[in-house]
Amino acid sequence: MHPAFSVIFLTTLIGAAQGLFLALFTAQSYAAFKLLPQPDAHAFYGQGSLLALVLAALGLGASFFHLGHPERAWRAASQWRTSWLSREVIVLPAFMGLVFLYGLAHWLEWHPVLTTLPGGLPVDPTAILGVAGTVLAFALFVCTAMIYACLKFLAEWHSPLTVANYILLGGASGFTLAAAFATQTAPELVGFLAGWAAIITAVGFVSRCASLYRNCRLKPKSTLRTAIGVKHPKIVQKTQGFMGGSFNTREFFHGKSVALLRSIKWFFLLAAFLLPLALLVIGMQGGAAVLAMAFLIQYLGLLAERWFFFAQANHPQNLYYQSIA
Repeated sequence: MHPAFSVIFLTTLIGAAQGLFLALFTAQSYAAFKLLPQPDAHAFYGQGSLLALVLAALGLGASFFHLGHPERAWRAASQWRTSWLSREVIVLPAFMGLVFLYGLAHWLEWHPVLTTLPGGLPVDPTAILGVAGTVLAFALFVCTAMIYACLKFLAEWHSPLTVANYILLGGASGFTLAAAFATQTAPELVGFLAGWAAIITAVGFVSRCASLYRNCRLKPKSTLRTAIGVKHPKIVQKTQGFMGGSFNTREFFHGKSVALLRSIKWFFLLAAFLLPLALLVIGMQGGAAVLAMAFLIQYLGLLAERWFFFAQANHPQNLYYQSIA
């Protein structure tokens, strides 16, 4: 498939936003159970929510560059009963709205006790907003991933590993960003957040390697004979049938060499996983520059990973246009 940079930025930016929000609420949950010190709500939760909101807004803005008629974007939500894209279009603004309310409640230090759990743990509005935001964050991961995983004719995408990778890679980048952010707003949480970022990055590396191994062993179900409906035992394509390119040759194939794809694969494995993992371990003691570098390198690696994710998918129509593809 032809990778669209608007979709690449959309998925990586909102993934980092979701991961960052999950990191914020994870820290709040641990602190509520007295397992972590309580950070400054205004600085860590309030400003962190603002950062997550900005990332999600940037991702949403990038998506408009993928639309032929942006003025009709609102219609994308109309098919929510059957379309994962429509569900994503609905869940994303809802998630952003909850992130805004969650950050606002912390910013205003609005913590009235609404109820108390059996163990004596008080429940305030930020806890309820955090739980709702967590549910929507995971729902958004699933909606975004299922846009691709539900396509049976693209075997490289049609796998539970696609959903797992979207969750893990978004979580890894979000927790890494949270660790870097905490060096300025909540130094006491840096080790905790960097540790979780390292764990999620390591698990994401295993999951992504599993998908690469799976995809390299796939065997196409279609052949040139089934593509054109001719059962002759020996068919050789000499030309694509017309002089210029078309929508099919532009949108369903990336046009890059096998050598370039291989180099991008090794680059993202190094930049999205191995280098950030090493930097996270080094930066657990509170190295702001190291953790900031870990996030930047990881995000660049995730851009390459997402490009490779789209480029690796081999549309069955390329059997027909193989003289170009």
